[in-house]
Amino acid sequence: MDKNSKIYVAGHKGLVGSAILKNLKEKGYTNFVFRTSDELDLTDQLEVNEFFAFERPEYVFLAAARVGGIVANNTYRADFIYQNIMIQSNVIHAAYTNNVRKLLFLGSTCIYPRDAVQPMREDSLLTSPLEYTNEPYAIAKIAGIKMCESYNIQYGTNFIAIMPTNLYGPNDNFDLEKSHVLPAMIRKIHLAKCLYQNDWDTLRKDLSVRNVEKVGGDSSKEKIINILNKYGIRSSEVELWGSGKPLREFLWSEEMADASVYVMENIDFLNLKPENKEIRNTHLNIGTGIEISIKEVAMLIKDTIEFKGELLFDTSKPDGTMRKLTDVSKLHSLGWHHKIGIKEGVERLYKWYLNNIDN
Repeated sequence: MDKNSKIYVAGHKGLVGSAILKNLKEKGYTNFVFRTSDELDLTDQLEVNEFFAFERPEYVFLAAARVGGIVANNTYRADFIYQNIMIQSNVIHAAYTNNVRKLLFLGSTCIYPRDAVQPMREDSLLTSPLEYTNEPYAIAKIAGIKMCESYNIQYGTNFIAIMPTNLYGPNDNFDLEKSHVLPAMIRKIHLAKCLYQNDWDTLRKDLSVRNVEKVGGDSSKEKIINILNKYGIRSSEVELWGSGKPLREFLWSEEMADASVYVMENIDFLNLKPENKEIRNTHLNIGTGIEISIKEVAMLIKDTIEFKGELLFDTSKPDGTMRKLTDVSKLHSLGWHHKIGIKEGVERLYKWYLNNIDN
């Protein structure tokens, strides 16, 4: 990419897209095009085709997606498979028809089988059943991988699929129902600390920004206590889903963005294409290669926030996949390594959360 190349970042307001846009600007790129979801419905094929025909972007980062944690994935199964397939299909096809030079499609490591050998290599894709709770989302992302591969094979495009591990960072989603595990735990423990310290000003400020089932900062104390209790948030304790035993790998979102831009600048489909006749598994894992249990992360967050209460684990709730560690040897061989560890990352995210409570 040249510094003046026209770049479209789909999903530039989200956790992933905002980090990519920030990284590009820091590297000196200046020519961007993007639309908010209110301005452009990526599930609408006609709108997407008209947008590409009008703007003619040269490079595309496809970071727009319907995402969420285990609760949202399992509850909104139809929404997750339909919306994600429509978004990626429309954007990838429009990129082809409008001669985009290169496209980077961002998926997720949930594409791998539930019982995949750990750490998960790229070639473990489609070797056994998926985890049930996020199967619709995973199938959508697998379709995106295969769409990129297929267009590359048939049309000679340069579309690359990368699979980031669990991400967290600035502009994360802290909705108690729909967020991923790490930001959800940060907010739960933060709100519990407010209750423990009887700090109703801070608690009401938080709920005014992000209400919980329409219970906001101006609600009565009784309503606030009841809704927080529903989500396991109390003055003396926080209840978390599952046993806490599953192991997870976490990557700071701004590092994922750096890896994404690195791939866009330095890696082509030909670098990922296997030597044998069957072209498959050309996607690339993006991660740290380091895992930590959910319980350990929860305790790290508890210590960072300085919450004095207890953490309880509800074993009646599902754990999801017990391990999800990526093999990042291919990524390392291509020249990129992570730098920010989980402890530093949690400290950064909590600081960001407190500094952006008004956003």
